[in-house]
Amino acid sequence: MGITGGIFSIFLWLSLNFYNPYSNPNEIEPVLTTFFMLFLPALLAIAASFSPKPSLMLLAFLWSLPFSIYFVLSPGVFALFGATCMCYFISFIFYIISPKIIAQ
Repeated sequence: MGITGGIFSIFLWLSLNFYNPYSNPNEIEPVLTTFFMLFLPALLAIAASFSPKPSLMLLAFLWSLPFSIYFVLSPGVFALFGATCMCYFISFIFYIISPKIIAQ
């Protein structure tokens, strides 16, 4: 879930900044802001999928949550950032639950 959400979030970020007819890729500030708030958490979620530490996935979820909520409340395809953020959270829940299920 974390890998899928992270990869999909990266594709959405690329679309938002470079293929969106309403954005200007020559303006660096929106690109940098979304890079730090959406792209880097996606990379962290992908890396956290290969790590035994569930706290990294929680960090990716919390880090991307404010911008994801913003995009969920806006019309358009970028509302899917909310789905990728939920993938991070579901992956975190799986990290917590799976050792308990295996131990039973």
